Amino acid sequence: MKNHPTAPKQLARLTGLLYLIVIICAGFSQGYMRGTIVVPGDAAQTALNILEQGGLFRLGLATDLIAFTADAVIAVLFYQLFKPVNQTLSMVAAALRLLAHPAIASLNLLNHYLAQHVLESTEWALSHSPEQLYDLSLLFMDAHRAGYLIAGALFGLHCLLLGILIYRSDLIPKAFGVLMSLAGLTYLMETFGVFLFPGNDAWLALLVGGAAALGEVSLMGYLLARGVRER
Repeated sequence: MKNHPTAPKQLARLTGLLYLIVIICAGFSQGYMRGTIVVPGDAAQTALNILEQGGLFRLGLATDLIAFTADAVIAVLFYQLFKPVNQTLSMVAAALRLLAHPAIASLNLLNHYLAQHVLESTEWALSHSPEQLYDLSLLFMDAHRAGYLIAGALFGLHCLLLGILIYRSDLIPKAFGVLMSLAGLTYLMETFGVFLFPGNDAWLALLVGGAAALGEVSLMGYLLARGVRER
């Protein structure tokens, strides 16, 4: 019982540590690996990059899986931290995060895996021309991109609700709540913007990157350094 007052601070710092792992792993896989290997609209070059950098491509899948697993734990920890503020809202926010990455984005990694598998499979090579395999591989990467955006919509809703919970609590400065809500809105803008108004991918991705840096990275830093305020 003596340690009970510090339990929320310990939970918060563990959440911050896991968030750091997520940011590093997801940043590597999505920002560096796929940004380096996948050439939008160029099936041949993308296929060549995958074949030449197969180890890096597989590592990207592994780091994504690590990030999504850590995200499942983060969802539960955030629920524990904020259920005294509003249990229902905290539960909905946790459910959305669990659906976004541990569920949808993890299953979506099958598209990532298949993009490499069709290029390296002997059976596929015997029944398809190289150009057909290149096109099929890029199709899987396009499907992965779409799945990533679908997961992003649910994650954006999570960030929006988490921002509201932070703002309404006395655990974390309200500014982080505002920044997380803004990050959530940009995730939603990217998903619906890309699907409804094709051709805006580049600037929407930059918008999300900036908002996530302000919201998620700053929140992660605060949780690691300070934990939460004691009630």
